[in-house]
Amino acid sequence: MDLNADLGESFGTWTMGDDAAMFPLITSASVACGLHAGDPVTMLDTCRAAYELDVRVGAHIGYPDLAGFGLRSMDMTFDDLFGAVLYQLGALDGVAHAVGASVDYVKMHGALYDRTVHDAEQASAVIAAVQAYDPGLPILGFPGSALLGIAEEAGHPVFFEAFADRAYLPDGTLVPRSQEGALLDDVGQITARAVRLATRGEIEAVDGTVVRIEPQSLCLHGDTPGSAATAAAVRAALEAAGVELEPFA
Repeated sequence: MDLNADLGESFGTWTMGDDAAMFPLITSASVACGLHAGDPVTMLDTCRAAYELDVRVGAHIGYPDLAGFGLRSMDMTFDDLFGAVLYQLGALDGVAHAVGASVDYVKMHGALYDRTVHDAEQASAVIAAVQAYDPGLPILGFPGSALLGIAEEAGHPVFFEAFADRAYLPDGTLVPRSQEGALLDDVGQITARAVRLATRGEIEAVDGTVVRIEPQSLCLHGDTPGSAATAAAVRAALEAAGVELEPFA
């Protein structure tokens, strides 16, 4: 099982999350590419740390929305989104190569992640850009999403991720963050859900329904209070359950 976290989201003197604490706990790092978060120096430092710790680097692609941290959906044209994705891929790939690393996968961020679950037009623009940049680049995303469906049709390897600390609806989608209870904070509950996902490929929805997911990667949030300690508990629980932790890409 892969453990991924969204890192490199600081900007200038403003710090987001505790990347130093998260890096030893994960196997893949989804690195912000400068449009929704991150800056050249942060990208450089994050890619260097990933390379030194043998952590895979992924391009964390978002809307060009620094002020809103990429959490606001944008009605971009196909060409505008195509260009924004290419820009981010090229920027992170260049920085990664400068320190000996490489971009090994792509994952969407925030509103773009949510939008491309259902919006085939925007998902098509994203995949067209990734295809133009690197036809074999793996895509990490939400099971059943338009993004992964289009990526698979285009010949990209696709991988599923799941969230042990997010509440699920019976149809397998996430409870919107705007609703109460969307984000779990009980460490025992989160670790138990992580082990269940990794060993049985399932998670319990808010109504008690058992949802089948079978993910190849679990996302560990690093930007919430106590997130590093929760991530450490999840990793320890997975190892105690005999789950082998390794990058999916």
